[in-house]
Amino acid sequence: MCGIVGVVAKTPVNQLLYDGLLMLQHRGQDAAGIVTAEGQRLHMHKGQGLVRDVFRTRNMRSLLGNAGIGHVRYPTAGSASSLAEAQPFYVNSPFGIVLAHNGNLTNDKQLKDEMYRTDLRHINTNSDSEALLNVFAHELSRRVQGPHLDVATIFDAVAAVHRRVKGAYAVVALIAGFGLVAFRDPYGIRPLSLGRHETADGPEFAVASESVVHDTLGFRFERDVAPGEALFISFDGQLHSKQCHPNPQLVPCIFEHVYFARPDSVIDGISVHEARLKMGEQLAEKVRATVSDDQIDVVIPIPDTSRDSAMELALALGKPYREGFMKNRYIGRTFIMPGQASRKKSVRQKLNPIAVEFRGKNVLLVDDSIVRGTTSKEIVQMVRDCGAKKVYLASAAPPVKFPHVYGIDMPTRGELIATGRDAVQIAHEISADAVIYQELGALIQACSDASGGRISKFETSCFDGNYITGDVTDAYLDELEAKRLSPLSTKADSVGHLDLNIGVAEQNLM
Repeated sequence: MCGIVGVVAKTPVNQLLYDGLLMLQHRGQDAAGIVTAEGQRLHMHKGQGLVRDVFRTRNMRSLLGNAGIGHVRYPTAGSASSLAEAQPFYVNSPFGIVLAHNGNLTNDKQLKDEMYRTDLRHINTNSDSEALLNVFAHELSRRVQGPHLDVATIFDAVAAVHRRVKGAYAVVALIAGFGLVAFRDPYGIRPLSLGRHETADGPEFAVASESVVHDTLGFRFERDVAPGEALFISFDGQLHSKQCHPNPQLVPCIFEHVYFARPDSVIDGISVHEARLKMGEQLAEKVRATVSDDQIDVVIPIPDTSRDSAMELALALGKPYREGFMKNRYIGRTFIMPGQASRKKSVRQKLNPIAVEFRGKNVLLVDDSIVRGTTSKEIVQMVRDCGAKKVYLASAAPPVKFPHVYGIDMPTRGELIATGRDAVQIAHEISADAVIYQELGALIQACSDASGGRISKFETSCFDGNYITGDVTDAYLDELEAKRLSPLSTKADSVGHLDLNIGVAEQNLM
């Protein structure tokens, strides 16, 4: 998962972009990057690590201009340790374009081959985002006449991207000398929203992965970008929009609500907080059918994402809700840490139990999901070490049985604890007395109810194996797994930062 933000303002945007990326830090911790536009020049700084570590005062001072884009990354394609794959990416033709992407392309291998053999463009990394940038740049260059660029041409290029590209993508891009482009895949798998801020000099606009960015930057949330839609915001603040796909349909990724998004965000009109409360209501019914009331003394969430569900579940069961773990907030999210060994080691550093809440009790732990099971096993053992009599684990999500190929780092079936195991076997594997999973229908119902019934279909492939883009085969999954398990996929590059100042010729938007 990654986070993207773009701003076109009347004053310098470097601090706005930095603050926006801080609000999206939960979506990626491996690398961060910002590009700003100052007249005909683009300024770039990106590096590996957290936002606060990548950007120092000297870097911020060099990011001049009233428009820009930013990105926080964790890898779903390419190498986690490669500075070359930190975003945004840049190409110099036509005009000079920088692009940041949240999602994952499922036909990037085909695209890269087409780029080389037909479009005569060079892809320098393993990143699908660089391929996406070059497809957009190529389609734009095919339609440009001379040094001028009009809005219709930009939207035609986005429509061509939709025809060629498959998978999940929410995109922000800068075209040097012209403006900011943002677009979303035809299924709206990955989120993207628009915010607006009125000033005496005219409106300012922001585009971001989550609505919380607009809240914190002082922008008014306007709306979500529709599936297949493209926006163009000129550097003088003119907003244009167009539906660029003939048959868009909203099928958003349900895992955003289960785990990734912040609870204070609203995505596609669904309050993440409300969706998780309703997950707790639904999960209570499954718990009642599995464990008798007298076998549960207390409900305790595994922080942070499961708190909303756990509170509502405890209320529905009529059981005490307690906070039983202290979290070290300076440790990253274990789910997006590369490598089983680093995940296992980090659990004890990240969570410390409050022993009195567990001693002599039958405990119902609540987590948002169980993916690999490594963290769950460690936590169950910690609770037992505190003297708990029985330890039950309830998951607000169904069993994760299939790889998620649309931008979430779970590409190998062998890593998923639910592959080939039922709930009883999983409970034995993690040393719990029982594991209770949410039913998929109940999860969909929870999110649909939170939408007021407006959305009834979600992207749920990691639970049911149904891939909405229709191009994910067993051979594709096998190739993904082979790539992930290859020694080259974990080879580390030297840690560093990259700065670029890119000048362009004078251009006109007609």
